[in-house]
Amino acid sequence: MKFIASTFSVLLFFIGLVSCGNKPTTFSPVGLDISDDSLMTLVQYQTFQYFWKNAEPVSGLAPERTHMDGKYPENDKNIITTGGSGFGLMAIIVGIERGFITRKEGVDRFNRIVDFLATADRFHGAWPHWLNGETGKVKPFGQKDDGGDLVETSFLMQGLITVREYFKTGSIAEKELAVKIDKLWRGVEWNWYTRGEDVLYWHWSPTYHWEMNFPIGGYNECLITYVLAASSPTYAIDYTVYKNGWARNDSIQSDGNYLGIDVVLDHYEDDDDPVGPLFWAHYSYLGLDPRKLQDRYANYWKLNQNHALINYKYCVENPEGNEGYGEQCWGLTSSYSINGYDAHRPTHDTGVISPTAALSSFPYTPKESVVFLRFLYSPERDSLVGAYGPYDAFSFEHHWMLPRYLAIDQGPIPVMIENYRSGLLWKLFMSAPEVRNGLDKLKFNY
Repeated sequence: MKFIASTFSVLLFFIGLVSCGNKPTTFSPVGLDISDDSLMTLVQYQTFQYFWKNAEPVSGLAPERTHMDGKYPENDKNIITTGGSGFGLMAIIVGIERGFITRKEGVDRFNRIVDFLATADRFHGAWPHWLNGETGKVKPFGQKDDGGDLVETSFLMQGLITVREYFKTGSIAEKELAVKIDKLWRGVEWNWYTRGEDVLYWHWSPTYHWEMNFPIGGYNECLITYVLAASSPTYAIDYTVYKNGWARNDSIQSDGNYLGIDVVLDHYEDDDDPVGPLFWAHYSYLGLDPRKLQDRYANYWKLNQNHALINYKYCVENPEGNEGYGEQCWGLTSSYSINGYDAHRPTHDTGVISPTAALSSFPYTPKESVVFLRFLYSPERDSLVGAYGPYDAFSFEHHWMLPRYLAIDQGPIPVMIENYRSGLLWKLFMSAPEVRNGLDKLKFNY
């Protein structure tokens, strides 16, 4: 595979800085005299920078995509993503805790973001998938997707609530920021998105109304949407919406397995496709702590850990014979691909590895994930890593790589690594009293 030149010498200089005082690990397959802990700090620092140094300058929010090769889709300038920005808010908290920026710098950025969101387009309280970062006006995600996106709103609100909890007992300025966030939180009309039925709907458009017609149900990335909808102090759903919508009238459980590992919940209604892309084990659980999370349908730690282990085992067994797959190189999830964006998973394997899959799975598969991290950051693979961390995807099988990033893939990396290291974001989000009330309402143990 032909790789382009990169700035690995700069990374090694940074490694030297963050390694000071740390005892090098005894496991070093790439020969770098750096501890696992310091290498995790490095990747957190780089991926944090996607949301800090690389932020859209007016709003302070995350660009939908960043192409280091300068090749962008037409009319893509200044487009920010609300869901990916929610992940970025949590990444900025990681940056404060890890000393990448000061607390005051973080507060200043959060104030810019919150003030922008307060005046940006909303539809019954829900933000759209995309916004113009200069104007705050909706940028259609698709022909009929030009209004509220409840799922992206839930990812954004997960981040905002975490920020609120981080600052709510701080200085006067920090408490004022928390109050502004609370106002945004109270403005989301979650129950309106049921259309009067026992299910939440993903989209509403002021032009096309409910024509997208996408009910949210069955296991995917959207558990956080139902948890926040039940937690709302102003527009809450009740338990029957969760039971009949999310859990598909109690049919969400699965007694099946894949590669000898229990699936736990039905990922798809089609039994021939039992597991989804690995981001399903990440997006809802950046703040929602799965370690003790359980309801009548699942133990969510087992669900997510099994999902990651299935992904890992599939890549190790490598039934399609893709070049490079194995114990050191694994991870299938939605990302850039050979022909645009694709939802990679064991039942839809195109030979493409997405680094966010293994790196964001650190809490579930720490041994397997650190092996991949060291493989990825070895000098001979330096062109797979850029200024904002690992590039979005690569394929040894197809001799393919693009120096491009997506916010939704970079964001979970620093957050889930921090949850593995300290549990910080889990502790903050789960400390919100409304979240605990919502989980109680949905009959969760946590």
